[in-house]
Amino acid sequence: MSTIIYPSPIFGPIHSRRLGVSLGINLLPADGKCCTFDCIYCECGYNKDHRPHAKLPTREEVYNALERRLINMQANGPAPDVLTFAGNGEPTLHPHFKEIIEDTITLRNRYFPNARISVLSNSTQIHCPEVFEALCRVDNNILKLDTVDTAYINKVDRPAGSYDVNRIIEGMKAFQGNLIIQTMFLKGKTDEGKDVDNTSDVFVLPWLEVVKAIAPRQVMIYTIDRETPDSFLQKATHEELDRIVTLLEQAGLRASASY
Repeated sequence: MSTIIYPSPIFGPIHSRRLGVSLGINLLPADGKCCTFDCIYCECGYNKDHRPHAKLPTREEVYNALERRLINMQANGPAPDVLTFAGNGEPTLHPHFKEIIEDTITLRNRYFPNARISVLSNSTQIHCPEVFEALCRVDNNILKLDTVDTAYINKVDRPAGSYDVNRIIEGMKAFQGNLIIQTMFLKGKTDEGKDVDNTSDVFVLPWLEVVKAIAPRQVMIYTIDRETPDSFLQKATHEELDRIVTLLEQAGLRASASY
């Protein structure tokens, strides 16, 4: 099983299927994974296999490393389309997430004012006031909602500790449309032989009703693109993703699929 553990605090730029030329910002240790989910499709592998030993990067380390990279990109290219908080787990777990977002806005405005700031989050910390406030300030507040089925969440996303999908939904509504919902669709089975296909109407239609109630400004659906910890997972097909995009568009929602 191949996994990706990202350098910290800056990695890339990489070409993102959804965002373009993306300079990554990893607020988690460079030698392991910290996440409130343990998704069976995570490109970083299982939490238990990648326990970090290094400390989180400090606010100052993130600022200095980001500024150095932006100066280099200004001189040598390429120009980033987006500065993306992602990496080895859940970025909003960093205790200075709000302040680092403020610093990133300052540096973006100084060096690449046309670049957008994105955060890829599993939504588990949006009830924290400082996290909520910081996410309201970024250009792309991209929040995960793979399904509204609790059994599926526990089987595929595997939250650590307590997780209430209804609380997450209410937290998403609080953004009043200033968010992008990101949903993984996949097929196949877990390594224990449990079915994980969430492309049928049994999963899609209840999820769609909730998405309509949240009313995000965009919905990004996607499927697996890299090797996964569970080895029997399969990509959703183009046709299946296109069908879901059509349902979203018929509901008046802006939607896109990454295959």
